[in-house]
Amino acid sequence: MSRTHAAENATRAGGAAGAPAAGRGVAVIIPCYNEEPTVARVVGRFRAELPLARVYVFDNNSTDRTAVEARRAGAEVFTERRQGKGYVVQSMFRQVDADFYVMVDGDETYPPEAVHALLAPVLAGEADMTIGSRLHSASRSQFRRRNRLANRLVRSTLNFIFRVRLTDILSGYRAFNREFVKGLPLFGGGFEIETELTIKAVERGYRLVEVPVDLTHRPEGSHSKIQFMRDGFLILNTTLALFRDYKPLTFFGGVGLLLMLSACAPGAIALFDLPDANAAPRLTAAVLAVGLFVCGLLALTAGLILHSIARRSQEFEYHMRVLADELRAGRGAPADAEARAAAAARDAGGAGR
Repeated sequence: MSRTHAAENATRAGGAAGAPAAGRGVAVIIPCYNEEPTVARVVGRFRAELPLARVYVFDNNSTDRTAVEARRAGAEVFTERRQGKGYVVQSMFRQVDADFYVMVDGDETYPPEAVHALLAPVLAGEADMTIGSRLHSASRSQFRRRNRLANRLVRSTLNFIFRVRLTDILSGYRAFNREFVKGLPLFGGGFEIETELTIKAVERGYRLVEVPVDLTHRPEGSHSKIQFMRDGFLILNTTLALFRDYKPLTFFGGVGLLLMLSACAPGAIALFDLPDANAAPRLTAAVLAVGLFVCGLLALTAGLILHSIARRSQEFEYHMRVLADELRAGRGAPADAEARAAAAARDAGGAGR
């Protein structure tokens, strides 16, 4: 497989000291927290695979020598003080300027040699985001049993709610084009960031492609930062919150119908209880039935109103994206992703393995 080379631009954005370079081509962005044992090898291997790409390490308050090792390996190192992977991803997307991006964890569990297959659909203009799927049928990933079950649970929940067929929701190995990185608002601060990336990409109409990759176990001395219960709750909460935001009619309509159906049981008691029975329980059942029915009706009404607002918001977002494309074209920048990919391919200069 031929190497994917990328053009570089070493000029600092606006000449600001300490800011990532404003460039074209491919940027490799690596979020890190206490990855001293592995980060230098990750940086070195990606520099070998993509010799002309810029490699950025964003350190998230590491207490070890992560930043030192990353800088020694040739990466440009920046710091994100807000604790959490989501904040690091937000900072990387905001600060790094490139045409194409590769995001990978600094724990050396993802294969650098798969970066060419990961980038190919984005460079060809066939995808806005590619996901390195660890659970693809063609993958031979080394998962702990608990982690595999948790990933499958998240995948099944998201696929059911959003009617998609993705195999890996939580992968930290992804590639993006510039439009995706600069146009997607992100708010999650922790490990729920991959869930937010995936759901928002699906609901905003971005093109997604999954590429099988083989996950390996962490090397000796490297430890996972995920807290199973806490981060699992955050991921589930993010999924439900985005379900509410992007599908309000389904969310509130479902809640409303459930409440109205729940009103049937106390309603039946109030209507069909024996005439000589105590009146107090019948009155209680009647009040409960009416309350449940009214709450259900209110939820359904809220769903209809929010659905209309969400639809208008989608139309507004579409017009803003069209306007942004026209502005980019007006400045002489290549509005078409294929043009940028062709330029990156030309810069490759035909180098191969």
